[in-house]
Amino acid sequence: MTVSVHPARIGPYAASTTPRWETLTWVALATVVAVAEHAFLRNAWYVAAWDHLIGDDLTALTILGDHICLFRRSDGTVAALADACPHRKLPLSMGRRCDDGVECGYHGLVFDGNGACVGAPGNQGRIPRGADVRSYPVVERYGLSWVWMGNPERADPADIVEIEHYGDPDWGLNTGPAMDFSCDYRYIVDNLLDPSHVAWVHDTSFAQEAARDTPLEVEKRDTGVCVSRWLYGGEVAPFYAKLVEFDGPCDRHQHYEAFYPSTALARALFTPAGTGGPDRPLHDDLFQMDSWNFLTPITEKTTRYHFFQLRNVRPGDEAIDRLMNEDVTGAFSEDRQVLEAVQRGMDAAESHINMHIDTGPLRFRHHLETLIAADED
Repeated sequence: MTVSVHPARIGPYAASTTPRWETLTWVALATVVAVAEHAFLRNAWYVAAWDHLIGDDLTALTILGDHICLFRRSDGTVAALADACPHRKLPLSMGRRCDDGVECGYHGLVFDGNGACVGAPGNQGRIPRGADVRSYPVVERYGLSWVWMGNPERADPADIVEIEHYGDPDWGLNTGPAMDFSCDYRYIVDNLLDPSHVAWVHDTSFAQEAARDTPLEVEKRDTGVCVSRWLYGGEVAPFYAKLVEFDGPCDRHQHYEAFYPSTALARALFTPAGTGGPDRPLHDDLFQMDSWNFLTPITEKTTRYHFFQLRNVRPGDEAIDRLMNEDVTGAFSEDRQVLEAVQRGMDAAESHINMHIDTGPLRFRHHLETLIAADED
């Protein structure tokens, strides 16, 4: 077993730090969930697909409402072009590969991987003015292809979230299939900043009795919002009982952190009862699972959800990988059923209420709106 979590990093109040609360009234925060005029932060990286799914063939995707055609060049890099020929707007993804670019399936205009028109057989060999198509920067990291949706000059791969332990041979990794949710991505972020929902939505997998009403600590960070708490002396939740390597009751730490605009980490720590807490050294039998969640808005009310889990036990155990994928996909399907119904309910509602457990999601939404407004200026 390998553990490298430092007490100061387990949760926002694990060390002697002071949270930076936003100077907003509760009433002001409570109005944020209804604000949806500007939904997307464009100057950001979004996951397009698992990198192994992008090959020589043309792949059509929609991100933030933009239709994009992706393919892999001969040098192995991924090209992402606006999926519309500038002539009559036929999707380039309906065309065919041509050398290291793509040929429109209507009149044969050819575009290279950077979007430049390099062939126009229907125009007497001359390249028409304005014939280029938009090219999106792409970076491959963590087994995923990320697309920058804003100003290409601002695209910096260093802005992609850093994932501790990815590629570490002492840690297990399981990756599941992408899932589509028929809801606004921000409802999923709300869910990923709400540890309490597991007591009702995931009562047969992630839940513990203490998850119902143990208070939460909320911290606003430069990169997002973190919600966390310790639960003491309970039974190991069913999902984790297959993985935890000690017997008896446990202390559990829930660390839910969302990064702007739409990436989230759900970190679960389990340690023998009586050994947990913000000021306690890490126990040798501590179990840690980091669940990483990557939300890509397709439209304002549809979202593609990629995820993987890292764990500090049983690396390379394919049976555990499969079991975790099945269980996690099942749990996320429960989330999907709830959140799609929430979307329908909120669409039809004239009003709604907020509770104290919504503090983390509301703070995230408020600052995200600020970032979007600044991005559009």
